[in-house]
Amino acid sequence: MAGGFFGKRGYIMSYKKLFIAALTLCVCASSCSQGESSEVSKTESSQAETSEIPSEPATEELIPPSPAEATDPNTITFDDEDFSFAHAQTADKDSAQGTLEITEIQGNKMLRFTDDGTAPLDEKVQKIQFDAAKMLSPENMAKVRSIEFDAYADATADKFVNDNNENVKAPGWIGGGGGANVSGDKWYDFSEWSGGEYNFDMSGAVHVKFKFLLAKSGQCWDETMTEATFMVMRWGAKNEGNFYIDNIVFYDEDGNSLPIEISDGNNAEVSEDTSDISENSEDTGNSDIDELIGQAEEQISQYESQAQEAIEEATELINELQ
Repeated sequence: MAGGFFGKRGYIMSYKKLFIAALTLCVCASSCSQGESSEVSKTESSQAETSEIPSEPATEELIPPSPAEATDPNTITFDDEDFSFAHAQTADKDSAQGTLEITEIQGNKMLRFTDDGTAPLDEKVQKIQFDAAKMLSPENMAKVRSIEFDAYADATADKFVNDNNENVKAPGWIGGGGGANVSGDKWYDFSEWSGGEYNFDMSGAVHVKFKFLLAKSGQCWDETMTEATFMVMRWGAKNEGNFYIDNIVFYDEDGNSLPIEISDGNNAEVSEDTSDISENSEDTGNSDIDELIGQAEEQISQYESQAQEAIEEATELINELQ
């Protein structure tokens, strides 16, 4: 009996051990399951919270504009720092006051009208005058039908107000016009030009094209002219600042660039006959009439120039729409 009792007791002890082990395994499994469930719940909760946070839009980094590079071999780049053929026109009533100098922007040299800041911005015009007779030979000067160059402006104050009503050190809108004296002692108006910079204190290049649209009627330069000037004007400045010119190229009627020949401008000679006529002319009675006729011709020339420009612009617009 004793043996049987202890044998049964041994079995009972074995069952207890197995039951305890099984119970322990269940508890562990339950604990692990709850732990995993908790971690999953935390992860899902964290993901849900993250997805609910609105993402901020990426801001595009603005890059300052770079100066334009010269692409034609017959270009005045001012790299040699020679501007003997140019001067600041400051004598007119509407002229801004300043001086010309060569400056370097991002490794690129250009001509700058340095405004002295003494004149208010309103209705003051920054003017640079060039003499083609000092830049070209007489033969090539007579062939000029268009002039191209790059214009820039900078800001030296923060008086420009942008669309967000913020004061910004930027030039804002940049624009102006130009003109030239032509044969017959007349003045020829070129078309206007414009561009802009609203984020940085220095603008990029505004490429300008001046055209002698009435060249066939004599509204251009000829070989006899000792001065063949053209003026570039910047008006309507939105901020205090300076005006720049670079990469000047002259083109003939076929679009070919003309070689640059810097000189003192005294290439053309006036014939003795013309000089004698000028010196001996004493007919002053008709001087007033001649002056009136000259003014009328100049006015007609301006109207013709504006009409021709309007025709060209309309033609370009029609071609774009077709």
